Amino acid sequence: MRLACELPAARGRSLSHWDCGELAAQLVREHLVAAISGETVRRWLRSHRLKPWRSHVWLHPTAPRDAAFLARTRAVAELLTRPLAAHEMVLSLDEMTALQPRPRRVATRPAQHGRPVQVEHEYRRAGALNLFAAFDTRSGRVYGRCARRKRQLEYLEFLEQLDRDLPAEITVIHLLGDNVPVHHGKLVRAWLGHHPRFVTHFTPVHCSWMNPVEQWFSILRRKRLRHPNFANLTELAAQLIQFIAEWNQRAHPFRWRPASFAKIIATVEASLAPAPASVPEAA
Repeated sequence: MRLACELPAARGRSLSHWDCGELAAQLVREHLVAAISGETVRRWLRSHRLKPWRSHVWLHPTAPRDAAFLARTRAVAELLTRPLAAHEMVLSLDEMTALQPRPRRVATRPAQHGRPVQVEHEYRRAGALNLFAAFDTRSGRVYGRCARRKRQLEYLEFLEQLDRDLPAEITVIHLLGDNVPVHHGKLVRAWLGHHPRFVTHFTPVHCSWMNPVEQWFSILRRKRLRHPNFANLTELAAQLIQFIAEWNQRAHPFRWRPASFAKIIATVEASLAPAPASVPEAA
């Protein structure tokens, strides 16, 4: 069990992780047992709920989880969960970058009896697109625009499109996005100054999970971009816009509740709480 809780590099092994066979071999190599099977190792690991072959990616935050982080998290939580007035809407926005058409040598073949969909392995490079998307957090409707580059100019073109498409009766449009320069550069700030109905909000650093459009991006990846096979950038852009139109025919929001943020808020609050004063011992 102790060996399974160490990284292979600690034993001088060039492995990224242990599996049952490698653990069994290592036990024999270190003369801890004369012989042992991988299945025996598996049973022992199962009894201790150990799975050293599995991994979970996590991020050590470079930005402090301080009072400012807590305040921004609470603001995002309120924005996504509180009832909105009739003149308000909340748009979660972001960009999917470097989307490639990847035209294949042979067209994709549909599934047949006893045979799955067949996708040609080889493809050629044909450029890349960026998709600017805004997700209406209360209705689930999506607004999108494709561009060859991702700069403030392309972002402003997307904002202009939103300004044209959204009803004039909506006088407060909350924009929730990540804190990258494209979303708050000098040109963008000047444009926002002349369009007061747009109000910007930013998620905390390394908290993209707080941005609902990321959930919609995962649907787009799974349903339309799993095996890209488009003739060129024009076809790719057309298919992305068509996917958005088809989504909007049956759009639905994602359920966000105060409980969605409760764990991280409680963790940061606990880290910011002053340490209890020590009680002097009686003489």
